[in-house]
Amino acid sequence: MYCLQWLLPVLLIPKPLNPALWFSHSMFMGFYLLSFLLERKPCTICALVFLAALFLICYSCWGNCFLYHCSGSQLPDSAHDPSIVGT
Repeated sequence: MYCLQWLLPVLLIPKPLNPALWFSHSMFMGFYLLSFLLERKPCTICALVFLAALFLICYSCWGNCFLYHCSGSQLPDSAHDPSIVGT
């Protein structure tokens, strides 16, 4: 389970508030995971635990899935706040 210490923090990285950055964020996360899987070759148990966690987060539409944006989920209230610029 040593390899999970490099995979689980990926699930905690928040999605950007700006919808224009969602594609760049998902491409970065996808390439990070692909390069991690090719370079480190995690054990089967770690890979299955990570894929199960990713599936549950994306299936539940909690808003932190980096693969796609759920149509029913709303943006946070701070996304429409004009006082937050450049953060």
